[in-house]
Amino acid sequence: MGSASAVAYALLMCLSVTETVLSSKQRNVLILLADDGGFELGAYNNKICQTPNIDALARRSVIFNNAFTSVSSCSPSRAALLTGKPSHQNGMYGLHHGVHHFNSFDNITSLPNILRRQGVYTGIIGKKHVGPENVYKFDFEQTEENNHVNMVGRNITHMKLLTRAFLQLANQENKPFFLYIGFHDPHRCGHSTPEYGIFCERYGTGEPGMGRIADWTPWYYQWDEIELPFHIQDTEAARRDVAAQYTSISRLDQGVGLILKELKAAGHGDDTLIMYTSDNGIPFPSGRTNLYEPGLREPLLAASPPPHAARRNEASYALVSLLDIMPTVLDWFGVQLEHEESNHIWQDDTPKSLLPILKKEPPPSDLDAVFASQTHHEITMYYPMRAVRTRRYKLIHNLNYGMPFPIDQDLYASPTFQDILNRTRSKQQLPWYKTLKQYYYRPQWELYDIRADPTESNNLHGKPALENVEASLRERLSSWQRATRDPWLCSPDAVLEGSAQCRSLDNTLMQYYPR
Repeated sequence: MGSASAVAYALLMCLSVTETVLSSKQRNVLILLADDGGFELGAYNNKICQTPNIDALARRSVIFNNAFTSVSSCSPSRAALLTGKPSHQNGMYGLHHGVHHFNSFDNITSLPNILRRQGVYTGIIGKKHVGPENVYKFDFEQTEENNHVNMVGRNITHMKLLTRAFLQLANQENKPFFLYIGFHDPHRCGHSTPEYGIFCERYGTGEPGMGRIADWTPWYYQWDEIELPFHIQDTEAARRDVAAQYTSISRLDQGVGLILKELKAAGHGDDTLIMYTSDNGIPFPSGRTNLYEPGLREPLLAASPPPHAARRNEASYALVSLLDIMPTVLDWFGVQLEHEESNHIWQDDTPKSLLPILKKEPPPSDLDAVFASQTHHEITMYYPMRAVRTRRYKLIHNLNYGMPFPIDQDLYASPTFQDILNRTRSKQQLPWYKTLKQYYYRPQWELYDIRADPTESNNLHGKPALENVEASLRERLSSWQRATRDPWLCSPDAVLEGSAQCRSLDNTLMQYYPR
């Protein structure tokens, strides 16, 4: 987009934001974001991993059982959460840091920028992992850009003090606030800082050379007693890996407790909408970087003060996306985008505010759907995928299906993946639900009946009995890609010309995806 067009678009966005008069009682928002977190929580029925603070938050929350990220990668998922736009539309195709160097488009409007213009004091503490700076600008920033990421993302005592400082400034400004806490737990660190353990579970324990986090009491687990999800092989190596993950989750959980105490001490325990979730799936096979259920499904807790506190400690089965967080926050502050902008881009499958669900459970519909769009993770991991998931079916389109599915550096260095590699090479028994070859090589289309096949093991693509179902899902996915201006709309069988014209390449793939 040319500079003049970009300026015009930015001015249009400024003019298209309108403010509804807020009530006399101040409203605030606190987002607590785990890094590669999953369902290792008591609130989600894990009986082994101890998370008393998150469980306490759940008891005053709506507990979403069908929440999904729109992309299973760190920077893209954070950009999507903060813009309400999928990664292919906001431009954050892969990781932001280092050689990966992905950024959102300069003309994208984000939550902190919108809220700051509306008089909301904005802050971020912990992992930011998005750019450029002008697109994601907060009033108060303590992130990996001006600290070590472990200091602001895992040292929960330091995070507590930073939260206290932010809340003091917000009170001095006498403004409503939006505070985004980006924990770095339970992200792996065996690739980057292996001296701290595979999940940095030794960081801050007080062991020699590990430092001491004053507010953290580590929880340790027996490897043979942890709960294994179906997509992790049942071996000692994998179980020890998960046990280390559980220990890092104890630091995350105690950090959540500290932040909530600071919120209450600052006088905002009863005027703040609190949401806890994670950016993407856990860093294990079929999890992060995948569009299978372990890569997309996320915990989501939403605790609200009156007048939206009608439901507490209740489960919701509404099908929701983390793309819905942006309209939820805007709705909470009484800020809305004009219909001309939102409807033109999103058409029917638009992100929606979750506030009505905090009052009343919506009736389920077979038309409910969420969407996912993945292109990169690391710069070398080009494996674009698009997916639509309804209450019963999921359709995945693997655009680069001729290549093996790429493995990120963190996963490759993990005991779990090394165990899979070593057992496969030596032809040892591998108690896993797939073979390594099946994991690497995927067909262009994958169709699953999630209700009958929750592990997504039986690909129903091309089954005559589901011809109409698959055709409908393809059309809906294609419509969503058009509405969100997906540059990959025509791949891999055609070239995109104009706004949404697919010109055939005659590469024999058109027969599988008629347009």
